Amino acid sequence: MAGLIAAALLAAPGCTRPKPPFAQLAGLLMDSQLDEVSGLAASHRHPDVLWLLDDGGNPARLFAVSRRGRKLATVAVEGVTKTDWEDLAAFDLDGRRYLLIADTGDNGGLRKTLQLHVVEEPSRIEDGTLRPAWSIAFRWPDGARDVEAVTVDATRGEILLISKKRQPPELFVLPLQPAHGLQTARRIGHLAGVPQASAEDQRENPALARRRSQVTAAAVSPDKHTLAVLTYHDLLLYRRHGNEGWAAAVARKPQTDELPWLPQPEAVDWARNGRALYATGEFAPAPLIYLQP
Repeated sequence: MAGLIAAALLAAPGCTRPKPPFAQLAGLLMDSQLDEVSGLAASHRHPDVLWLLDDGGNPARLFAVSRRGRKLATVAVEGVTKTDWEDLAAFDLDGRRYLLIADTGDNGGLRKTLQLHVVEEPSRIEDGTLRPAWSIAFRWPDGARDVEAVTVDATRGEILLISKKRQPPELFVLPLQPAHGLQTARRIGHLAGVPQASAEDQRENPALARRRSQVTAAAVSPDKHTLAVLTYHDLLLYRRHGNEGWAAAVARKPQTDELPWLPQPEAVDWARNGRALYATGEFAPAPLIYLQP
């Protein structure tokens, strides 16, 4: 299995100058509990550790895995109700390391309120429990929508959320540390340049063509200058110029790289070096891939 996945990832046309391949196989998620991974965050506290979460219908928990995909620990999150967890983001604030859990999935478009939970990264990688440092309840300004892509720009004090099924995808913002009470997400823009399925793709596989451009994950780079956006088919990079906001950045056409084969890609985050990203998808065993755009 590993050999077949590696061959699929590394098979590519020859280059005129040597450079690292866009996608490399970092490891495999073999544990049966990791068969619905929908969020990934590179630890800010423990080198070479990645945090994962799984989809709705599973217990409220986080997994710590190595860069090769080996499960290191399972951490229960207490004091929360898990509806449909869809993304995970790591960030630093006031000298502490945190993880933001996005309970924002809404396939049926029925949820009136949604939740974000912030937990502090544990000091040791071992089985245990966590409780939220704070939680945020929020709603959309104009009706329900499904969101699987949530990330944090702690420097600006913002949580960024990107709609999944609407085209072009919408970019919303929430305060990272709001006052108490139900918040309303604020739409600040739309994502430009998201590749769409061709007419031929739509004829050959209409269902797959409809999903191609749907946004499934997002991550702000360590230097806060690039927003990585994952769809079922592509990795998109939106870059900020100077001190401009994210609304201006996503209004420009992004750098686009087609993903290698990956079963239902729904999780992405930057490696701590800020030069590459990790990505994976649902179903086990799933490849954990290292992307160097």
